[in-house]
Amino acid sequence: MTSIGIFGAAGRMGRAIAQAAAEAGLTVAGGTDRDGSGELAPGVAITSDPLALAQAADVLIDFSVPAALSANLDACIAANKPILIGTTGLEGEHHALIDQAAARIPVLQTGNTSLGVNLLAALVEKAAASLGDDWDIEIVEMHHRHKVDAPSGTALLLGEAAAKGRGIALADHSERGRDGITGARAKGAIGFAALRGGSVAGDHQVILATEGERIELGHRAENRSIFARGAIKGARWLAGQPVGRYDMKGVLGL
Repeated sequence: MTSIGIFGAAGRMGRAIAQAAAEAGLTVAGGTDRDGSGELAPGVAITSDPLALAQAADVLIDFSVPAALSANLDACIAANKPILIGTTGLEGEHHALIDQAAARIPVLQTGNTSLGVNLLAALVEKAAASLGDDWDIEIVEMHHRHKVDAPSGTALLLGEAAAKGRGIALADHSERGRDGITGARAKGAIGFAALRGGSVAGDHQVILATEGERIELGHRAENRSIFARGAIKGARWLAGQPVGRYDMKGVLGL
């Protein structure tokens, strides 16, 4: 039976993952959090020691914060354990660390563990590949008022899918934060808009628009359980993979 260790266990997603693991009949080996205290469940402790957790679990799931990523990866490498990373707000230096770790252990990194969102990304990639750059691409996302990063990891995942479909680099074609007299929209740009408010778990819409017609592809998350269930499915899949870097496409067989 696969046992799960959860980095960032005291957060909303950490507790949702613990519940999803229990519902799937898996053992939760424990969790870590910055404060290093409390319990995920009766007899399942939250500590501040990532290495001890990595040694105790078969596979690790990280929904903590970017600042904790380096230590969590080091712990998994030292224990030779696979890790699924769902933490958002990652920068280039974090992805470099993930690449280095993936040369030694199996690593799955994704901006969203929802199976529906990852299928949406595949559809966006195909649509972008099939349509020319006279079709403008805009990505609109909305999350709860407490979310600290923007655009969301999911919006960026969808943007990367669109860019891949077009054979371009997202960093060179991304438009964000329009305000004031910005001038006409650049041809081939991929635009982002981030909305925040209330308790929205996650709404994402990809709009492809050209003269006289528009395609809208979207996904609405009604609660965090979908991300937790996807993370558990991804972790179980990752536990059987060789060393390398993966995303949720592999979990879906895409």
